[in-house]
Amino acid sequence: MVDQSENLAGAAKLRLALYEPDIPQNTGTLMRLAACLGIPLDLIEPAGFDASDRNLKRSALDYLHALSLRRHLSFAHFDAWRRQEGSRLVLATTKGAVRHTDFRFLPGDTLLLGRESAGVPDAIHNLADARITIPIRPGLRSLNIAVAGGILVAEALRQLDAFPPLAPYPAH
Repeated sequence: MVDQSENLAGAAKLRLALYEPDIPQNTGTLMRLAACLGIPLDLIEPAGFDASDRNLKRSALDYLHALSLRRHLSFAHFDAWRRQEGSRLVLATTKGAVRHTDFRFLPGDTLLLGRESAGVPDAIHNLADARITIPIRPGLRSLNIAVAGGILVAEALRQLDAFPPLAPYPAH
């Protein structure tokens, strides 16, 4: 899987990063989201499942060919690469103090989603440039990570006016 960021419409506007994901089905859903919306996806390893190319193909169904995927051996490797690219790190977290709709996304932002089981460690939480949250009803813990990712990506693309153009539905 080669990074094809330059070929994606929304690539300069937004990136989606998954921190050590636990559940292959959620990873596959987010890979499909990124492929369909033209957003490069960063997979920060190790994953909590076998993240071999074969298993990622299974998780992403037939969308892997349309996905710009960059794999990182660790958060340290990802963070060094992100800083070199000049990308602001926007962490989605239940501990965020800013509503996702009140946050101002900027071109080049990287939206980071944590592990389904534990989010991200405090050290990563503290180094994020911004921490945002999706408000939910009191007494409930959190949304599914793939659902939250979809909501946040949609809001960022809306603000950046970076959705792909409408295209005719492909004939089968």
